[in-house]
Amino acid sequence: MKINKTIKAIYLLIIGITIGASLYAGAVVAPVTFHSEKWLGSELLSRFQEGLIMTHNFIGLGYFILVSMIAIFLYEGYKYKSFNRDPYTIIASLGAIMSGALFKFFYMDSIINMQKQGQSVVNSKIFENMHKGSEIALVLFMIFLITIFIRDVQRD
Repeated sequence: MKINKTIKAIYLLIIGITIGASLYAGAVVAPVTFHSEKWLGSELLSRFQEGLIMTHNFIGLGYFILVSMIAIFLYEGYKYKSFNRDPYTIIASLGAIMSGALFKFFYMDSIINMQKQGQSVVNSKIFENMHKGSEIALVLFMIFLITIFIRDVQRD
């Protein structure tokens, strides 16, 4: 049994919106937030305060990531159970779910908890490594989403 074209369109829309939101957060929101002095005329916010604002942007992005992970699990799981299997999509789906979960449930929680401990913790090497890991997880998530999107557009 084939999946309804409307369901496929909604699925691809979810994936596409999440790709766009992730790219926008990384390419536009982060540079503007972390260089607020350019837009405000003077340095009103500390790097720590800018980080707090940025974190709330990524908390919102986390909801898009969660919806995408659920959609991938349901849609690609159904395709798999229906023997409509594509090895690249299977690998990308597993990668997206794992990297998305890592970003949303591990890195975001860790970064928020470290920020609650204050600016000295945020200035530590541990926080820097945690932040770099979150960036890598988000980039991998986007790569996997793009792969899923392209493969699913080509299928059926």
